[in-house]
Amino acid sequence: MTRTVVFAREQLRAPFTLALLVAVPALFVISAAGVLSDFAGALGGSLAGDAAVALSAGWAAAFISGALGLFQIASSRGADRRLALAGLGPARVAISRITASVGLAIIAAAAAFTALVVRVDVAHPLHAAVAVLAFALLYLAIGVLVGSLVTAPLEGSLLVVFTFLLDTFSGPGMTGGAPPPWAVSQKAADILIAAGMGTGSPTGDWVSIALVTCGALAAAFLVFVAAARSRA
Repeated sequence: MTRTVVFAREQLRAPFTLALLVAVPALFVISAAGVLSDFAGALGGSLAGDAAVALSAGWAAAFISGALGLFQIASSRGADRRLALAGLGPARVAISRITASVGLAIIAAAAAFTALVVRVDVAHPLHAAVAVLAFALLYLAIGVLVGSLVTAPLEGSLLVVFTFLLDTFSGPGMTGGAPPPWAVSQKAADILIAAGMGTGSPTGDWVSIALVTCGALAAAFLVFVAAARSRA
């Protein structure tokens, strides 16, 4: 049995964890679309209808994946340090831990996407699925980054939530102007909104979403390794 499978099973030992991975994204999609539309109207944005439902799926996957990444690292910090010192090394521990987290984030993204297609008729389901997965992986990376740098779970969770809220309410469709530079998920949101509205997305958006997501995961890996070495 590989280390990645062991790490994933470690997180799923409590059945409640798997239930949260599936239930929270689904409930978020069902309940949050109208709230996002109301907030967008208050902030001068134009998000509404199927576009709001589509975007809620991305944020659902992002929220649960960010929390997953943070607590995956925070809860295993001591064990990962011992594994690294025992001969596995920080890099191999980081690869296994992050790969296990990616597998769990895919479950959350699948639950959010399923809730989306059940609720509305998505004209470009493949586009929507890729965008929801990008949300999940991006915020998983943010959770891993924060968990690697901030040792206190309370402060770490507040930082992830702050990033989530800042990104949510300044992203595409939520304000009247262009998204600010710190709206890290803006290209994923653009693709998801377009899929909800039945339009395609330009090639540049796909390139950007791939670069941002892969860059975030690479940064999370490097910070994890650096933090593990500093504790060794």
